[in-house]
Amino acid sequence: MVDAAVLVSANVEWAAVRLLYPRECYETSPLGEYFICDVALPEGAMRRVLVFHGGWGKVRAAASTQYVIDHWDPPLIINLGTCGGFEDITKRFAIVLATKTVIYDIVERMGNPDEASAEYSTEIDLGWLGGRDPEDVQRGVLASADQDLDPAAIATLRSKYGAIAADWESGAIAYTAQRYGKRILIIRGVTDLVGPRGGEAYGKIAVYRRNTETVMKRMFADLPFWLHRVRMDNSVNLGSTAKSQ
Repeated sequence: MVDAAVLVSANVEWAAVRLLYPRECYETSPLGEYFICDVALPEGAMRRVLVFHGGWGKVRAAASTQYVIDHWDPPLIINLGTCGGFEDITKRFAIVLATKTVIYDIVERMGNPDEASAEYSTEIDLGWLGGRDPEDVQRGVLASADQDLDPAAIATLRSKYGAIAADWESGAIAYTAQRYGKRILIIRGVTDLVGPRGGEAYGKIAVYRRNTETVMKRMFADLPFWLHRVRMDNSVNLGSTAKSQ
């Protein structure tokens, strides 16, 4: 039985998790490694949490979300990871709490491309999340695609979808979780900024790796806070329906 599942996508993100949790008992699945740990909430209560490496890109993200639902049926799914922030819209190391995800690399040439995009857009209900966001948490739309953010696409993503940052997997995770009626939190930290002149980490993978370690350390340090906020709402009965494996 688990009270919540934390999905981590990119390999670099998972490497950072490995540094944070070197002594956990790691198991393997067809999609990625995982471990189960107890997380202490601020007031001392404990929550049983599955931490699962889903893998990078939409295919792995959707497949791993489905796998986690099938095997553990968690009442809450949390995606912790990184994203590229839009220059002048977000700040480096800001935390983005997704209110909506949009998959923007769908190309429809026979029908209406807006209908195709709308089919895989997911509005995320956060009305059940109690308490207040920290000051550096920015709520907004995350744009997902199987590609690093193209600087030339930022203006369109801003005007068409209202996006403030971009990643590879959150759209697929949110879409899959919502189809199964799961509570979902997509929380991503900005590792680098992208603007008209390019991206801070483009061609500089070491920058992304270094900043990812910083972001993931913050993500997991804040995990008890987010779980506590979910606990505050009685409509989310953590652990009551979870299966065991």
